[in-house]
Order: sequence, then structure tokens, then C-alpha cells
Amino acid sequence: MAKKYEPVLYIYSDRSILVNEDGVEYRYDEGQTSDEAKKRLAAIKDSLEKGFLEKIIEECRNPEVKIDKLSKEQVAVIESLVNSVTSEVGRAIVGLTILQLTVKSILPKQSIRLHKGSTGADFSWKEGIPMRVLDKNYITPVLRKHNLLRLNADGFMMTRSLAENYPYSKLYKAAIRGARKEWLEITDAVEREEMDSVNALKQLLIFLHNKSEAFLELTDKTMTALKAFLKGKPSFKVCFKTITNFIESSTYSARMFEVAMHSFFQVLEEEKCLSGFLKPLSQMRSANKKHGNIGDIEITMTQGNMDIIESWDAKYGKAYLRDELEELNDKLKSHPQTAIAGFVTDHEPNLKPEIRKRMDELELIHETEIHIMEFGEWVNFQIKNMN
Repeated sequence: MAKKYEPVLYIYSDRSILVNEDGVEYRYDEGQTSDEAKKRLAAIKDSLEKGFLEKIIEECRNPEVKIDKLSKEQVAVIESLVNSVTSEVGRAIVGLTILQLTVKSILPKQSIRLHKGSTGADFSWKEGIPMRVLDKNYITPVLRKHNLLRLNADGFMMTRSLAENYPYSKLYKAAIRGARKEWLEITDAVEREEMDSVNALKQLLIFLHNKSEAFLELTDKTMTALKAFLKGKPSFKVCFKTITNFIESSTYSARMFEVAMHSFFQVLEEEKCLSGFLKPLSQMRSANKKHGNIGDIEITMTQGNMDIIESWDAKYGKAYLRDELEELNDKLKSHPQTAIAGFVTDHEPNLKPEIRKRMDELELIHETEIHIMEFGEWVNFQIKNMN
């Protein structure tokens, strides 16, 4: 039995040396892209321009497509990677894995650990390739076209955590949200020629396709159930109770609370009741100064800009919001045009005297209406305003 070592990554001024569990060393030199790497990049681009990935995707739509040379354990790792995708995390890491497997399938000699390659940038590996360029031009557009993965048009490689100046290995230290373990396990296995890249790519795409189809089927069932529900002409009270029950029973109640609030405003927008433009719902934890947001649900004066005139922050499972009021104070300094700002709780909020006093102070300081309301109260408040 081969002796196992603890993997080590040595960083020098002009190179990195990775020593894996088997004691095998891999050397990655830094510097301008070599002539051989340029030739490999040209070959990869040429293959992608001729539709390599599109052809693989079409092949994988055939129910009779066969996947060989993968063990049950390897299939399970790929499936786990795909199943890790949620509305919040996991898409970038799946997109990157598709890019890596595509590159390795086209040109096995190209290392998929080296994601930077340039003749003029501050940092580059001699044998690396510019994965960000390949992603934006050839990978993300194809995945978006086939509805396999919902990605930003600029590509998944815009994620800063995927662009650190270290080779992709189990020792890659950047904070990555998603199936980090599975991604690196696949990367290592392919680089060490223990996993067949072509069949791994096909298997990944099949899982994505099945998940996409499952989502569409679920959407159809949901719409059918909704039509049946509305056919009974339920009262407002019944509708409201149905929504709150769903939020409470969800495995991600805090997010569903935000979705419910935003969906309510979508109805108001469709009915031309809003005084501005409804911003798309952002990812969780993005309502902060860094992103320029005030809250989760925002109305802007002009479309696509940050001139926020109304803002509401969903606070599921929290009733005492003293700290949140101070954060709101800081945010409103950057948004003097805001007319209404507040918080919505799922249960009765704690409006003790110190909270009410601080709300009054902030209203005077910023000339903004400040509210803290329970969900039902907030809905009635909005309906009354619309009437």
C-alpha cells in the first residue's frame, strides 16, 4: 500500500510546488504565458468556437446517452456537487467545474489548476490559461442559453474568491461558498488522471439537465395548484394564512419571508401602484452599506439606479431591533432622498420606549418616515397607501 502524506503547497517568489498525498510533486512556474500555453489556448478556443460544449450538451439530452469509465463514488461526488446549488450559493463552483472539465476534455495536457495566463498582467502562470476570458466568451453564454445554470452574464469567474494567485488544489485557501470539497475532489482526480474528464463532464451536464427539467415540472405543478386554489375564490384572510403557513413550514423561512414581501410588491408594480421602480430581490445578506442597499425590498426613483425612495428590511425571527436602527441611521446618510424606510417582523415587534424614541430621532435627522411593523400590519399599511 502506497504511503500517504499530508499535502503541501510551497510558495516561492517565481513558482509554486504542490506535493500531493502520494508524495508526487507538481511545479507551476510564474511568468508570462509560454509559447506552448498560447498554442494550447488557441486550440481550446478554436474547439469551443466550433461548438464543442454545445455538442456535448445536445448529446447529453439523449436519454440513451451512455456514461463509461466513472466509478459509483465518482458519480456520487458529481451529483453532490450539482445538488449543492441553491438560490444563494453553488452556481459559480459548478460553472467552474464545467469549464475545467471542458478544457481537460479538449486538451488533456492543459492543467486545470492554473486559472491565470497572460503576457501583460501583474500575475500569470507560464503554463496557465485565462479562465475568466474562456468563461465569459464560451462557457457562461452556453449554459445560460440552454437554461442549465442561472449565471450573471459577466460569468462566474468574476467571483473574487476564484481568482486568488494560487493553483486550484485542496490547499486553495479562498473562502468559497458551495460544494468546495466536491469541486476540489473532482479537480484533483482529473489532474491525476483518476477520473475521465469527458465522461465526468457528460455526467455533470446530465444531472444539471435533470435538475432543470425537475424544476420546470415543479413550476408547472405549482401553477396548477395555484389556479385550483384561486378558482375557489379564497378570502384575503385565507390567502394571507396560506402564505404565512408556507413561510413557517419552509426549511429556509427567512428567505421565504423576503420572497413573500417582494412578491407582494411585484403585484403592486404590475398594477401600476408604485411611485417608482421595484428593484430585483438581492441575495441574502446583501442589504448593507458595501452594496449600497438600505433594505431587502426597495423602490427607486429611476430604474436601475440607487436613488432609493422606499425601503423595507425583512427581519424574520427577530423582534428587538435597536442595533438595526443604528445601521439604518448609517445607511440613510448615503440616501438622503429616501422618504420611507422600515423593518418588517414575522411576530409582534418589541417597541419599548427607547425604540420609539430612537425612531422619532431618526425621522427628524433624516426627514424620513421610519417604521417597524409586524408582517400583517405591514400588508394592511401598504394596501391602505395604495387605496
